[in-house]
Amino acid sequence: MPEIVPHILADRAGGVLTLTIDRPEKKNALTRDMYRALAEAINEASADTEIAVVVLRGAGGAFTAGNDLHDFQERALNPTNKQPSGGMLLLEALSSCEAVMMAGVKGVAVGIGTTALLHCDFVYAGRSARFLTPFVDLGLSVEGASSLLLPQMIGPRAAAEMLLVCEELDADQAMSLGLLNGVIPDVDLDPFVNARARALAEKPRAALRATKRMLLEAKKPAIEAAIQREYVNFGECLRSAEAQALFAKFFKKE
Repeated sequence: MPEIVPHILADRAGGVLTLTIDRPEKKNALTRDMYRALAEAINEASADTEIAVVVLRGAGGAFTAGNDLHDFQERALNPTNKQPSGGMLLLEALSSCEAVMMAGVKGVAVGIGTTALLHCDFVYAGRSARFLTPFVDLGLSVEGASSLLLPQMIGPRAAAEMLLVCEELDADQAMSLGLLNGVIPDVDLDPFVNARARALAEKPRAALRATKRMLLEAKKPAIEAAIQREYVNFGECLRSAEAQALFAKFFKKE
């Protein structure tokens, strides 16, 4: 599978584009370059009417451990860095993609690894999948429009538990809450997702993309506003003494 930047693989077959996060030694933790490559690939797929489905997955038994905290903190606290965060680029691409978005999740899906899934049309998980949104425990606030989408998707009480208590969910718990379309044995997950993506790609292409576009238009303004609102609050929390003390403690333990 071709590597478009280090640790991001892209494979196009027919109307399906598969993007694989390939940094298994770090549980597929995401750097800015990796975020940018994913965002650019998704934006290109959205503009390409020959692409019906974009599949996201991780290599080596993990979906993604979320932000690479060293890379993330270095860029976020750099006073000369005026560029939007890598996570913001990815979330904007996901939330506006006119191709069908599908994810296959094995192992950990931490932070943006979970909130990014809220922007996918289909999410299938292996039995090994574990979902965690530890923002508060890191001294941070939520991101990814999760303050809007999670209460809509799973209800306000369950959303509060995920975002405030920060307890890990296994695949069956995530399925029961409505975060997933299905739970599949790990060994069967990739073939199942590939087959489902190909089946969608065989449907009338213009109708499929037009329907996805209408689904986006119904919710896009609210999602864009939530992403921007959360981005401001997230940055303020990140720069706080509280968050920096927690990050230092994490790095020392690491």
